[in-house]
Amino acid sequence: MTTKSIVHKEIIVKGRVQGVGYRANAKHMADLLGVQGQIKNMPDKAVWILAEAEEPVMEQFLTWCRKGPAMAKVTEMEISVGPVQHVAGFTILH
Repeated sequence: MTTKSIVHKEIIVKGRVQGVGYRANAKHMADLLGVQGQIKNMPDKAVWILAEAEEPVMEQFLTWCRKGPAMAKVTEMEISVGPVQHVAGFTILH
């Protein structure tokens, strides 16, 4: 039995990403793909995401994050890798 490795990424999404349903749509996509993590709006109008998933699933999620929902306009994404925290579920933080 092979164990697939989980990766941990922290993602900062910049552009028109607040007030356009970005967090709710990201949660929906994360739930569909099986991504675990958290998402919240930042005071500087960016969106912060903590995501954990197997590498191929993470790539699918990052592809979605680069586009976002229909009304969003992503202009920049910063991605950093960190230690896996074994987050359960995908939560929108307020």
